[in-house]
Amino acid sequence: MFKGSMPALVTPFRNGELDLDTLKRLVEWQIQEGSTGLVPVGTTGESPTLSHEEHETVVAEVVKAAAGRVPVIAGAGSNNTVEAIRFVRFAQKVGADAALVVTPYYNKPTQRGLLTHFRALHDCADIPIIIYNIPGRSVIDMTPQTMGELAQLPRIVGVKDATGDLARVSQQRATCGTDFIQLSGEDATALGFNAHGGVGCISVTANVAPKLCAEFQQATLAGDYATALEYQDRLMPLHEAIFIEPGLVGAKYALSKLGLCSEEVRSPLTTLEDGTKLAIDAAMRHAGLL
Repeated sequence: MFKGSMPALVTPFRNGELDLDTLKRLVEWQIQEGSTGLVPVGTTGESPTLSHEEHETVVAEVVKAAAGRVPVIAGAGSNNTVEAIRFVRFAQKVGADAALVVTPYYNKPTQRGLLTHFRALHDCADIPIIIYNIPGRSVIDMTPQTMGELAQLPRIVGVKDATGDLARVSQQRATCGTDFIQLSGEDATALGFNAHGGVGCISVTANVAPKLCAEFQQATLAGDYATALEYQDRLMPLHEAIFIEPGLVGAKYALSKLGLCSEEVRSPLTTLEDGTKLAIDAAMRHAGLL
């Protein structure tokens, strides 16, 4: 169910408030362009600056707009286990297909603490859970051994791996089993990730280039790495330019160039510097988007 190109959706704002009409249009566009899943309220969805009520509103609206046409993996993580339980249960309540749960940031739990956290979330509801391992943001890194322990639980079904370490895919196949769903959390290395045994990408760039990202993923999953490499060459400048500053800001700017979303972000993030905008413009032209 969870494979291919799945955008980590931006959360559109207008005058500081949620812009739900634009969010619904983005969902429709993503599905039309070939995205195989939707991931609202992750880091790219500005989850750190959404209220709990806004978080839940975005998840509910995306599930409703998708209407079962593609799976929705709802962002449901927190560094507070009780708060994460609320989000996981809400994701199940509104019909999301899975919950994406980040390793608890800032607290710096031990591996034993990670086991305790994820077991509690597994036991609180009946929805599949995908672990989000991103040590660059959360500081803590879930080891393949810890992940292997969690993979024995029936509803811990996969990982969004943003370590950038391609060896992890093979290591996690060894500890979690070959059926454990491994999704890349880093666009630039998604080609190698799938070659090692991954089955897709929860992507920032797919916000902007959903058709190209979907076709790229289709090629890798079909074993056509020659075609996939051609897509990689078209997309790589965009992967890099979007992340000159925080990726969601770059994604929103690129979407604004396509007339699909405003550039507005919430503090402490700011809109892009002019030099970054020029780099993204050039990368979009290289990819054939402008």
